[in-house]
Amino acid sequence: MQDLIAPFVTLFVTIDPVGLAPLFLALTGGMDRASRKRIAIRGTLIGLAILVLFAVAGTMILQTFGITIHSFRIAGVLLLFWIAFEMIFEKRQDRHEKSTERVVAAHEIHSLAVFPLAIPLIAGPGAISATILLSDQFAGIVDRGKLIAIIGVIIALTFVIFVLAERVDRFLGFTGRMVLTRLLGVILAALAVQFVADGIFALISARAV
Repeated sequence: MQDLIAPFVTLFVTIDPVGLAPLFLALTGGMDRASRKRIAIRGTLIGLAILVLFAVAGTMILQTFGITIHSFRIAGVLLLFWIAFEMIFEKRQDRHEKSTERVVAAHEIHSLAVFPLAIPLIAGPGAISATILLSDQFAGIVDRGKLIAIIGVIIALTFVIFVLAERVDRFLGFTGRMVLTRLLGVILAALAVQFVADGIFALISARAV
């Protein structure tokens, strides 16, 4: 059970469903509850499909480009560090809100579930990188199934939070969101440090052999 906590926290923090709740409200402003629910269903399903694809074939995709998983682990951690930095200093929320404004201004309401909800808010570069990194730890068929199950649980929680977005946003308030985002950012940075240590050790061991 303990082996599943770290990957769950990593993906949950990277996707940040709670932080996406107010953005989902902004994206679906003026829509009724049924319309919001349809967009939430479609967006989370598309995000799930993308993350499962990289969980199953992420390493194969890397091999196609001649990139080792150890090198990608270290490179991916830099992105996780950047996400943690953005969360701690409120840069990530600003960037997501700018993406939201561009879509609404372009009148792309009918494609909201795909962009920016599924990509890049749910299955963004950080989540994809974390998924590929974790897939190396869950190499077996059974273990890979566990990783997919973890992704499924997080996406399901994301959908529930979207449906209850109004209540979540009202419950947290500005101060609550600010504190929670910073706390999750610190946790993600700590997990990224562990990824760096594991990646460097694995890279040195591979070259030694």
